[in-house]
Amino acid sequence: MTHVSKQRLLFATRNEAKVREVREILGTRFHVEDLSVCPEMPEVEETGVTFEENVLLKIREGVRHYAGWVLADDSGLEVDALDGAPGVRSARFAGEKATMADNRALLLEQMRGVSMKKRTARFRCVVALASRKERSRLFCGIVEGRIATDEKGERGFGYDSLFIPAGDERTFAEMTSDEKHALSHRGRALLELADFFANV
Repeated sequence: MTHVSKQRLLFATRNEAKVREVREILGTRFHVEDLSVCPEMPEVEETGVTFEENVLLKIREGVRHYAGWVLADDSGLEVDALDGAPGVRSARFAGEKATMADNRALLLEQMRGVSMKKRTARFRCVVALASRKERSRLFCGIVEGRIATDEKGERGFGYDSLFIPAGDERTFAEMTSDEKHALSHRGRALLELADFFANV
């Protein structure tokens, strides 16, 4: 195996914002490629009812098209006042063709009138790692917080402008990338992945 600083990974996604974030979190020890190197790989339909099921669907397809290590993730926002929604449907909360702006607007609408004390929520991320020679390994990251009453901040993506992590008064979208990564669900899951490679 090559030295960890040169470890190559295929991140099985076409989501540019996620790719950028994973590269920032993992840093120069890893060379992270995206699905532009595997144009023949089809979109994976996320039919699972859990993040774990969805990420395993992605990783199985990824290893069919890439000879090395493949990384996949599934993540979402779980809001207690909405019985855990949007959850695995976070990207499709307002419909199959909805934009993230649509999803945020629907979330704010459904949370209208909910007191700040009851606006508790969490981001959950499950990362899978596998290759044709290595079985799938799962790494999980969770960050607790609450839902803001309106959008704040210009950074980040997804629901970042509505999520205030516990212990802070800012949304993820108001933080620098480094501040967010130190707290985020994806940052925590990928730290476990990096630790795995450090001990291989």
